[in-house]
Amino acid sequence: MPKIKRALISVSNKKGIVDFARELTDLGIEILSTGGTARVLKEAGIPVKEVSQYTQSPSMLGGRVKTLHPRIHGALLALRDDPHQMEEVKKHSLELIDMVVVNLYPFFEVIQKEGVALEEAIENIDIGGPTMLRSAAKNFPYVAAVNSPAQYPQILKELKENDSSISKTTCLSLAIRVFQEVSTYNAFIAKYLAEHGRQKFPEVLNLSFKKQKDLRYGENPHQKAAFYGEWEKEGVSLSSAQKIWGKNLSFNNLLDLDAALNIVEEFKEPAAVVIKHTNPCGVGSASNLEEAFRKAYSGDPLSAFGSIVGLNKVVDSSAAEKIASPDTFIEAIIAPDYEEEALAILKTKQKWGKNVRILKTGNFLAKEKKSWNIKRVAGGILLQEEDEETYIPSDLKTVTKRKPTQKERDDLLFAWIVSKWVKSNAIVLAKDKTVVGVGAGQMSRIDACRLAIRKAGRRVKDAVLASDAFFPFPDVAEEAGKRGITALIQPGGALRDKEVIETANKYEMAMLFTGMRHFRH
Repeated sequence: MPKIKRALISVSNKKGIVDFARELTDLGIEILSTGGTARVLKEAGIPVKEVSQYTQSPSMLGGRVKTLHPRIHGALLALRDDPHQMEEVKKHSLELIDMVVVNLYPFFEVIQKEGVALEEAIENIDIGGPTMLRSAAKNFPYVAAVNSPAQYPQILKELKENDSSISKTTCLSLAIRVFQEVSTYNAFIAKYLAEHGRQKFPEVLNLSFKKQKDLRYGENPHQKAAFYGEWEKEGVSLSSAQKIWGKNLSFNNLLDLDAALNIVEEFKEPAAVVIKHTNPCGVGSASNLEEAFRKAYSGDPLSAFGSIVGLNKVVDSSAAEKIASPDTFIEAIIAPDYEEEALAILKTKQKWGKNVRILKTGNFLAKEKKSWNIKRVAGGILLQEEDEETYIPSDLKTVTKRKPTQKERDDLLFAWIVSKWVKSNAIVLAKDKTVVGVGAGQMSRIDACRLAIRKAGRRVKDAVLASDAFFPFPDVAEEAGKRGITALIQPGGALRDKEVIETANKYEMAMLFTGMRHFRH
């Protein structure tokens, strides 16, 4: 248990530092400090020894070199129970430093500023701070490495309770946090410089996320899990969403909520989605949210039991009444916000109200920019650009004799958007901007088609069909034609496109090629 006699304080974030340093002084701990931190402490009447006085070396190169000195790092790294090292300490007249209180230059905050110059970013790369923290953290059995104002209260509590000493357990915990923070800091720098150097896929990929919460369990009860959020938050996302009601979120809830957000963000007019196991079992779009939800829930009411609901507009009381109707059972709801009366309805109207998780994201002002899509495989990860494009209007091409009517075209594009978020092989049937049948995750496209048709039942007649990838055979077009489907949308590009087009013409169906595939594995 290290006894703290001397602390070196050098902080960029000065929140709480005066009170913390004053308490250290009251405990008889000597304070070393640098530059702006020393000035702030002196102005507060706290006795401070300047690091330059301690090292007998001035600050150099405009402050780039202040603490990179053997008297600093020798005093941090010396093993207190090694007689040979302690002889060296005595020989070189080192005064041991038992605690460093350091937080780093705000590199991450600086690079978030619009139009920041490379030169300004570089000057905010901290060198001395991470080096001192690493030295202290390496020698954690003897030195405490404090890197956040949030740690000050606990440190002071231990010092007061233990005769100015800090437990080895606490020092280890502080050291772990230091190496996590420093590696994250370096990851930000590497990412920024790689982007500046136009490296799309860097040779070494550093990923950094911060823990937001432990989860009750993973996909299954025997698996432990936690949720980690990105440091950079753009647009709406689960990491920035606020849970305003209900039980804690589960691993599966979060997966389904993410799927719901991805779909409803695609629509400008009011839209609702009903999600089960990350696939939409219903999606609807209308002039108001109540009607959009009615359409979405009607897509597959049986599968909708215990579902996740996503909405893209502020939930009003009429929409809430519909969502909380007696024939629904919903696990979680996510939307930009809720009117006060709507929230009261969702909490109290249904028997599931006390348990339903209700999340708000804020207005969908901008779709979250996800630079990368990452998938874990044994021994590594697969990294790809996010599938952000849905279709390019100029690339849409009618390939059949009959062009789609305006209503068919609207429904086709609606179904195409939904198909992008359905597991492959994916077939989506829609009518009146309502999903009426989904075939998801099938090993053959014709099976996906037959499943979607079975789900649609009598609603299949006069529906339209979207396929996330091309038809390798004319069988899907044949099945669609026999069932009264009037129009198709698919990427095109198969060897048998001519046969598929001929089949569509045989049934007088219209067909659009998008030239863009949306596999989702």
